[in-house]
Amino acid sequence: MRHGKKNNHLGRTVTHRRALLSNLASSLILEKRLTTTVAKAKELRKYVEPLITKSKTDSVHTRRTVFSYLQNKDSVKELFGPVADKVTNRPGGYTRIIKLGNRLGDNADVCLIELVDFNDLLLSEVKEVKAKTRRSRKSSGSSEATKSAVEAPKATEATPEAPEASAEA
Repeated sequence: MRHGKKNNHLGRTVTHRRALLSNLASSLILEKRLTTTVAKAKELRKYVEPLITKSKTDSVHTRRTVFSYLQNKDSVKELFGPVADKVTNRPGGYTRIIKLGNRLGDNADVCLIELVDFNDLLLSEVKEVKAKTRRSRKSSGSSEATKSAVEAPKATEATPEAPEASAEA
């Protein structure tokens, strides 16, 4: 029975799984975005988010701890540099999993896992949405705008009918 065992072993031995997650985490940190299966992405999220949390405090001890997981100097340097700078104010949830569908060859569920603070397209959309202000229904400015918007199409609809009426007469 598997009571309380919530790790997905991904069909690998312990050492193979550690090497797989270490390589995926290094690639995610260096590239900021990765396409993989959903099962691997969910395990990678559990593996890499504590490392990103540790990168918020830059000390020799935390760098050595993270290096013992990643085994890649470049990814450790990237993690404690630009990645740590962007996630300082975020309390958690550093990664996002976007499902892409099924792979053509073996029909495996494929997804995109990315670091949240490095997606420029979504960050620009969030800033635009926050720029809008909320108004109540009863404000006079918004009701006048809707009235003029309703009247404008009626006026444009009436003009095409007038030439038809004059052409028939």
